[in-house]
Amino acid sequence: MSVSHSSRLNKLVREQYMRLPQDGRVQVTYVWIDGSGEGVRCKSRTLDKEPKSIEDVPEWNFDGSSTAQAEGSNSDMFLVPVCMFRDPFCLDPNKLVLCEVLKYNRKPAETNLRHTCKKVMDLVKDSHPWFGMEQEYTLLGINGHPYGWPDNGFPGPQGKTQAGVGRDVVDGEVPTCPSLPVHLLPLCSGNSRWARVKALRWGITCGWLGSSCTVSARTLGLWPLWTPNP
Repeated sequence: MSVSHSSRLNKLVREQYMRLPQDGRVQVTYVWIDGSGEGVRCKSRTLDKEPKSIEDVPEWNFDGSSTAQAEGSNSDMFLVPVCMFRDPFCLDPNKLVLCEVLKYNRKPAETNLRHTCKKVMDLVKDSHPWFGMEQEYTLLGINGHPYGWPDNGFPGPQGKTQAGVGRDVVDGEVPTCPSLPVHLLPLCSGNSRWARVKALRWGITCGWLGSSCTVSARTLGLWPLWTPNP
């Protein structure tokens, strides 16, 4: 099976609850990189009012032993908010917040490479370095097989999918663009996306900004694709 059971549920039930008034309260989703250095985790909390800047978002904590970031005997980890964006899934006024991870002693976690990157970029900020990124990914079913491929075989010869059409899932990036940083927009000058040679493989380029900004935004841009839960 390539799709989850939840994909067959009636999504109108969720929409009914999402339309309920929030009475000024805001749901903030904290996102961070786990102990693998690649996987992305998240959890949400409710704030009494909408944060206007990243300074308005409080630090939080989590059990690092469950994310391969700490021993079970001393597992407290801190989530330090560093970037805040509008939430394209829970919608305004809710927020997505990218966090750095600190250990119990307030030192950066081993996979918190953003911390070191930002320190280096701050040293050369007067030189205004620019960076661009290209990210490729393949859409997989829950069985780990490329979505849409034959169950017991392979698609036809390469070439028909390069820069192809018929991209319902990938076009879902476009409605999120007003919420995520402008330098992620595939439709902006210097940014692009296209279907690759392998079926269900896509590429997106983004830039050009300082490295910590570009990497932070790209992490949030890929978070929905990395999230393992349906």
